[in-house]
Amino acid sequence: MTSQTDNPSAPSSGLARQIAVGGIGIAAFAATLALAWHSAATLFLLFAGILFGVFLNAMTNLLRRVIGGNHTLGLVVVCMLFTGILSGVVVLGGATIAQQVTALSSTIRSQVGHVKGYLEDHGIDTSFLNLGSGSATSNANGTSSPTPSRGPKLPDAGTIASGTGAIVSQTFRIISGIFEGVGNFFVVIFLGLLLAAQPKVYRDGILRYVPPRHLQQAADLIDDISETLRRWLLGQMATMSTLFLLTWIGLSIIGIPGALVLGFLTGLLTFIPNVGAVLAGFLIVLASLGSGLTAILSAFGLYLAIQFLEGNILTPLIQRHAISIPPATLFAAQIFLGVLFGLWGLALALPLIAVIKVILNHLWPDRTEAAAAAS
Repeated sequence: MTSQTDNPSAPSSGLARQIAVGGIGIAAFAATLALAWHSAATLFLLFAGILFGVFLNAMTNLLRRVIGGNHTLGLVVVCMLFTGILSGVVVLGGATIAQQVTALSSTIRSQVGHVKGYLEDHGIDTSFLNLGSGSATSNANGTSSPTPSRGPKLPDAGTIASGTGAIVSQTFRIISGIFEGVGNFFVVIFLGLLLAAQPKVYRDGILRYVPPRHLQQAADLIDDISETLRRWLLGQMATMSTLFLLTWIGLSIIGIPGALVLGFLTGLLTFIPNVGAVLAGFLIVLASLGSGLTAILSAFGLYLAIQFLEGNILTPLIQRHAISIPPATLFAAQIFLGVLFGLWGLALALPLIAVIKVILNHLWPDRTEAAAAAS
């Protein structure tokens, strides 16, 4: 019988195999990180589509509890309801929204000009806010002086060509940005519809590649993630709608221009915790600067009251069973993801942290909860 000592190459071959497997694992992990880093925008876009699919599925299940029927019929009714609501908003309120957007834009530009003038009167340089500057020439002392006018002069061919090239480049950039935004919107909508149409197919497709000994744990993990996102999305939609209505009605009573648009922006920015509330408050106060001191104080008081309602009543009441993440953890995650990935990371920080928390809870369950479940 041949022993391991009789074959000296056996330990070395086993060690070489372990080193090779470890090296392949490290290389695969590094390649995965590099791929995720370079395709972060696409991954966030897909995650947004998954969130929309979870939301549609949750709304479909709620509707089925009321009217019954199968899943496909419920999804069709939900899509028709949303399409009808959006169409009604565009048809009935499109002109009002356009007028308020124009008025709000003019008001904000005017207030920015007043702020700039106030800073200049107090000796603060605001030249960095200038959108353009006149042509100047440098003299012998190194200071700039305006070029003396010598009557009308037609631009030469080089100037015309460079100006035309800049206009074409800027136009192409705007058009490509519009197409990119519209394309991303339809990708999220289409992906969400596909996921909501057959959620069980995709769930079973993922579980198909899980080893049998881990099948139950993987199924529980997927279901827990789906349930967490479902509860958070429904609660978030309820909170956003409530803040939109309260802000719109309150600013309309105060007499702030663009109340409907400001209410919509407040509700929309509520999707981004912490940062969204600050931006909404800044817009509300800035829009009220031209309406007098009473309107400014009233708008600021309304903003504080709405934020107090959202932070102490709506969110604890609506989302008490959805997500429980410490505020410091969420704020740090927002800063980290926002710096790394920009607006995508800032907007989707909360659901991402929620998913990570669910995964960590399944990998390392709470001992007290495990002991309570065992008893």
